[in-house]
Amino acid sequence: MTTTLLRTAADLHARARTGRRAVVMTMGALHEGHATLIRAARDLAGAEGEVVVTVFVNPLQFGEGEDLDRYPRTLDADLEIAGRAGADVVFAPSADEVYPGGEPQVRVSAGPMGERLEGAARPGHFDGVLTVVAKLLHLTRPDVALYGQKDAQQLALIRRMVRDLNFGVDIVGVPTVREPDGLALSSRNRYLSAAERGTALALSGALFAGRDRHAAQEALRARAREVPATHARVEALNALGESRAAADAHAVATAGGPEAVRVAARQVLDGAARFTPPLTLDYLALVDPSDFTEIGDDFTGEAVLAVAARVGTTRLIDNVPLTFGTLGAAS
Repeated sequence: MTTTLLRTAADLHARARTGRRAVVMTMGALHEGHATLIRAARDLAGAEGEVVVTVFVNPLQFGEGEDLDRYPRTLDADLEIAGRAGADVVFAPSADEVYPGGEPQVRVSAGPMGERLEGAARPGHFDGVLTVVAKLLHLTRPDVALYGQKDAQQLALIRRMVRDLNFGVDIVGVPTVREPDGLALSSRNRYLSAAERGTALALSGALFAGRDRHAAQEALRARAREVPATHARVEALNALGESRAAADAHAVATAGGPEAVRVAARQVLDGAARFTPPLTLDYLALVDPSDFTEIGDDFTGEAVLAVAARVGTTRLIDNVPLTFGTLGAAS
């Protein structure tokens, strides 16, 4: 389809609107993960609606020594990818358009949640993210905005900002897109050498190990619930093929829990620290997505297992969703 490139909010506002406007915010260097977001936006907007993709490398979210200057800028290729995925408009404003008069004196504060994990590793990062998201929501005036779940903390903070500050927009999260080998798609993957990419697979490997450990625990809990709490319990468990040493499946499952998930994931990361080149861990966390605090052993509900690490000079993040206790097994 024909995709229109616009540089100013005035030009965007001048377009006739006949349906829902869905917005996908990016910093460019589009890949299949972005294309998945755009296709989801196309579905939500419908044939009568409009999909707008923003391309803006936001200086406010880069800290000192980070890769603002070398962040890839590939607008021609971005236009082609966006068009193929179903975008009607690519809105690529200049810094002066987004921040007239220079960096804004008034900014959005991410609050306590913005100081944890990514916020602790990159002070001020989420203030910059929320400030530009607020600006772009005002400039593009969407009905719905879509963000990738790979940036889980960012998505949670955007949802919180929209709720707390009464933005009139629906926020939709889209699942992480991965390479066939499990590596989460990221514009920064292009910085990795072949050897570094091999090491980087430990991020998804660790998450999958934690997820598998969690699934095994939930399966044990389910089997324990099915076994009568009577004298016949051991016999029933033995009939299921359980070893005598682990006859009480409920006790085995309870002894695992969130900490066992963390241990399983950390074992993979510890091994990758000895690779050539090595993986340098920033954090591994199992958190409540409502506030990104670590969950306890008695936690029930949705959680996020998140990791951030450096391979060479490239910093990567990834996560998987899990569900503990009464809500079911792994997502």
